[in-house]
Amino acid sequence: MLKRNALSTLGHDLAHYPAVALLGPRQAGKTTVAHQLALGYRSVYLDLESEQDRAKLASPELYLGERLDRLVVLDEVHRAPGLFPVLRGLIDRARRDGRRNGLYLLLGSASLELLQQAGESLAGRVAYRELSPFHTLELPDTEQASLWMRGGFPDSYLAPSATVSMRWRQDFMRTYAERDIPMLGGRVGADALQRLWRMLAHRQGGLFNASILGHSLGLDTRTVNRYIDLLVQMFLVRRLEPWHANLGKRLTKSPKLYVRDSGLLHALLGLADEETLAGHPAVGASWEGFVLENLITAAGSQASAHFFRTSAGAEIDLLLRWPDGECWAIEAKRSLSPKVERGFYTACEDLKPSRQFVVYPGQDSFALGPATEAVSLAALCRQLSLKAQA
Repeated sequence: MLKRNALSTLGHDLAHYPAVALLGPRQAGKTTVAHQLALGYRSVYLDLESEQDRAKLASPELYLGERLDRLVVLDEVHRAPGLFPVLRGLIDRARRDGRRNGLYLLLGSASLELLQQAGESLAGRVAYRELSPFHTLELPDTEQASLWMRGGFPDSYLAPSATVSMRWRQDFMRTYAERDIPMLGGRVGADALQRLWRMLAHRQGGLFNASILGHSLGLDTRTVNRYIDLLVQMFLVRRLEPWHANLGKRLTKSPKLYVRDSGLLHALLGLADEETLAGHPAVGASWEGFVLENLITAAGSQASAHFFRTSAGAEIDLLLRWPDGECWAIEAKRSLSPKVERGFYTACEDLKPSRQFVVYPGQDSFALGPATEAVSLAALCRQLSLKAQA
């Protein structure tokens, strides 16, 4: 079993907060991480998708109040939003009795409901963490090609064959479209959602225009925006916002959209193996999305992620900014001899980032100019991880 990097972070959080909310898409490994973490505690695990476990919470204040001496793991907690006021009262009661930390680990697959409900009831009592599927820092460098092709969902990445991996991803997306999103209040037709998902895959990394998408799908812009919001809130699509700066230039204001997991992207595009991917027009966009997702994960929650583009063509694929004002400009190139367009340097002249990188598929690091360095994805992820821990 692969050890997830989140384990040490969650252990630290539970030592300092009464509740920790671990968010992420379905099948990313949240339950496995929770079970591994709970081995170090007296703990109780409740799956709120199980009728038997939900029945235990028929009187939640009584049941949970008798277990304030343990870590209670509540899986799929967004399915029981009425629990949050109860948890608040129990946390305050435990504090009065001298137990201030390590009471609840809340697992959720949908950010909207969980964040809204917890934000109303558990402010100052909960730490939020996101668990992505496997990423570069959790695997050997030699596994990067497989990770890119299959994506990071454990059941897909660890599947015994490419065929089994592809079938798992197809079933995963079908389940989301037909069951999970409608269950969370999304009045979304499964066929329309799958068409939208495929269209986003073909436009990977493109600027979001609800009117164009709606016209292609026969939907109004309001419906398209609602569909996109659902996919973003369920950690399936990343909405990368543009960076706005007062530079006296016309800047792009529309966000970019990426299918977050490269394996799901390839399944949506019907790309079953590396040979097919290598010859597909979307290979560059796939690499860009894979690079961005891994870098954003490695940078951690303290860094804000944006892209930069002007009407004159100056562009940076990814800007990472930290609270201290430091900014890194990053470009993704799918070439062993990467060449950076003039637009990247022009954008860097405007923004004056602290560091400039080009991420390429090779392993060596070398200078591309006075201030720009070509690096491997794994090497830059390690640099970002160290900065996040500093």
